[in-house]
Amino acid sequence: MKKILLIDGNSVAYRAFFALHNSLERFKNHYGLHTNAIYAFKNMLENILKAEEPTHALVAFDAGKTTFRTAFFQEYKAGREKTPGEFKEQIPFIKELTTGLGLAQYQLENYEADDIIGTLSRQAAAEGFEVVVISGDKDLTQLASDQITVQVTKKGVSELESYTPLTFAEKYDGLTPLQMIDLKGLAGDTSDNIPGVQGVGPKTAIKLLNQYGSVEGVYQHLDELKASKMKENLVRDQEQAMLSKRLATINQEAPLTITLADLAYTGPDIEKLIPLYQELDFKNFLQQIAPSTAATEIAPLAYEVVTEITPDLFGTENTFYIEMLADNYHTAEIVGLAFGHGEKYYVLKDLSLLQDLFFQEFLSNPQQKKIVFDAKRTIVASHRLGADLAGIEMDVLLASYLLNPNDNANDLATIAATFDYQDIQTDEEVYGKGAKIALPEDPEVFHQHLVHKLKALQTLQPLLAKELVEKQQVELFNEIELPLSQVLAQMEITGITVDSSRLEAMKVEFSGRLKEIEEKIYQEAGEEFNLNSPKQLGVILFEKMGLPVIKKTKTGYSTAVDVLEQLRVQAPIVDDILTYRQIAKIQSTYVEGLLKVIAPDHKIHTRYQQTLTQTGRLSSVDPNLQNIPIRLEEGRKIRQAFVPRKADWLLYSSDYSQIELRVLAHISNDEHLRQAFLAGEDIHAATARRVFGLAPEAEVTPNMRRQAKAVNFGIVYGISDYGLSQNLGISRKQAQEYIDTYFEKYPGVKKYMEDIVRQAKEEGFVETLYHRRRYLPDINSRNYNLRSFAERTAINTPIQGSAADIIKIAMIRMNERLAAEKMQATMLLQVHDELVFEVPESELEKLDALVKEVMEQAVSLSIPLITESNWGKTWYEAK
Repeated sequence: MKKILLIDGNSVAYRAFFALHNSLERFKNHYGLHTNAIYAFKNMLENILKAEEPTHALVAFDAGKTTFRTAFFQEYKAGREKTPGEFKEQIPFIKELTTGLGLAQYQLENYEADDIIGTLSRQAAAEGFEVVVISGDKDLTQLASDQITVQVTKKGVSELESYTPLTFAEKYDGLTPLQMIDLKGLAGDTSDNIPGVQGVGPKTAIKLLNQYGSVEGVYQHLDELKASKMKENLVRDQEQAMLSKRLATINQEAPLTITLADLAYTGPDIEKLIPLYQELDFKNFLQQIAPSTAATEIAPLAYEVVTEITPDLFGTENTFYIEMLADNYHTAEIVGLAFGHGEKYYVLKDLSLLQDLFFQEFLSNPQQKKIVFDAKRTIVASHRLGADLAGIEMDVLLASYLLNPNDNANDLATIAATFDYQDIQTDEEVYGKGAKIALPEDPEVFHQHLVHKLKALQTLQPLLAKELVEKQQVELFNEIELPLSQVLAQMEITGITVDSSRLEAMKVEFSGRLKEIEEKIYQEAGEEFNLNSPKQLGVILFEKMGLPVIKKTKTGYSTAVDVLEQLRVQAPIVDDILTYRQIAKIQSTYVEGLLKVIAPDHKIHTRYQQTLTQTGRLSSVDPNLQNIPIRLEEGRKIRQAFVPRKADWLLYSSDYSQIELRVLAHISNDEHLRQAFLAGEDIHAATARRVFGLAPEAEVTPNMRRQAKAVNFGIVYGISDYGLSQNLGISRKQAQEYIDTYFEKYPGVKKYMEDIVRQAKEEGFVETLYHRRRYLPDINSRNYNLRSFAERTAINTPIQGSAADIIKIAMIRMNERLAAEKMQATMLLQVHDELVFEVPESELEKLDALVKEVMEQAVSLSIPLITESNWGKTWYEAK
């Protein structure tokens, strides 16, 4: 079947510009041209082309600000912010890129890109094409039909939200796509300066359209509306409503000078792309299409292959790099080691040379400073080679992550490119990708890649150090993140002991439990079916059993967890299906999954990703020990398999009590919230008393406390009335009343939220107490959903990020104190707000006092930090 791809060039390119806006100054070519929009646009185009595989394609652009719409409404799109010059300068290159990638492009005087797409989509649908439209705004959703799917960029340009008549109706309470023009006729559109009817918002407009079908239908039945301010506005703004609908209507009869036959997609034109990529300094893209062209740009470096270690090989400031070709550095094969200083670069001939006394002294000498790419990875790899690494001064991966946590690449060449350093290939270019990763056949190619990494580390070190100073992040780097990387490395090396026999017993137990639930589900359904098939399950639930359809997908009925949760009270089978899924996941992911990763020392050595999350929280992988589900008893039982390394030792767990709410009390300086913590009150009960207007001596019921707890934590995450209503199973009106009352009783919290959002809009980022930054490119977006998410993120990040920083400080100090006290107790795991240790029974009392002291005094806030601790023979007992 023929498929045509129609792309709204201006809107998507504009979205691409802001997707990498944080890296604006890093994306420049050698002439100073900004290239961030071109880069993001190119990636998006290739992803879409790969996913859609069109036979025909076109990118439509606006011809200018003057169109047939401005002829009858001069203020159309007036008031928009001036287009940034950094974006405008990239448009000609985006058009050139479009042509090079093999897509036709077109613009038409007096018409918008929307009209070009509207006309072509109508023609293509009439000729039997499948039509896919890509845009950065929702205006084009009015074109959606059985043959036309409209995809709107949702997050930057990496996520797309698909609109068909069915999904449009779901998102707009039953409206058809064509009614988008009526919706804008009534509610207007501030981004395009379409006026609509004063006082009529989207919700009211949708309600009117569900009753009367169209703008015209509303005015034909105006007499049926009871007297109100809204009716007065409708009467007064009738002409404005009709004008607004006309402005919002895409012209599907534009006088195009191209035909569908002109739009055949033939694939990229390499001869056009090569000079373009060279001009833009897109070295990686150039490597992908013409490896020889890209490779010649990197000049070889002089280096020495070391066969004997002598003291003169080392300097006072050295670059140091250990190469492995797989992510899990606990098990990956170590294939090379290089080091250098000044203009001298060395590659070890044989890794056994690390055992040399001079090399051991160099590695362990804190006075011989080292610049590395990933400190934790390098420390673990050195340990595997029998060496203790000290003196790390700069971790390039860690520093670049702190400077911009949105760009958390793990490849040195990719990071170097953001600082305009091009003289290094990516690992993928040298070693391949997927299942084809291997060392180059020519050792010279491998050695050159290693020494170019050393040169890149050398070059980046002063640039990163300078930017850390400019962003006031030197202390965050030197006193929190870099020392933490060494603590985490030691925790990973130590690992935690796992009793595999307990996991094997659980495997048998859970298999039996799953079989019982499966048989019960079949009895309730009246037949056997594939429980893991959403399609078969959908037929059973919605056709055979007649349960109400909550949501549909392209392939049938949705049986997602959120759908089943809503149906839970209507049929016992749904509850059993949810339980089955939970236990099945625990069985496959944790019981069977953990058994596969137990090392020969009977331990699990998880990896902590220190440069992944934008809030600064650590993430555990290979395996993930932070996500073991503990709400379900079967999930909690998994912790029974985690034990201390010696039979007469204990596992000890301590976690912060309500740390995020305590951070909120400190940051907001809200008097009532602070006083509740200072008085040692149950904060959820205290909130319940205030929100529900209870007397101080009145009893707070468990349900009241549960609701207050949801409000407390909801506020931390900037929850909406809708989100809170879903959490508590109450109406949106009631949820909004709870939120309003909360802000009335805790005015300091409300002021903090307003101030932080305002600050984010002005500066484009927010910070934690320790200057960890999170950039928010969508904080001033014209798209309500994107802007709202960014505002919620602005509220939450300083709270969650500061809490993450605090536990990191506690970990560093605990590690120092355990060493200073010469204790055998060892820190094993971090699970968000919880730290897990193993300890001899003889040291338990001392550890208990030490943990309480260090964790509760890790930082000085205006309210106290409190910890809760437990211990036992297993992690299950300790928690």
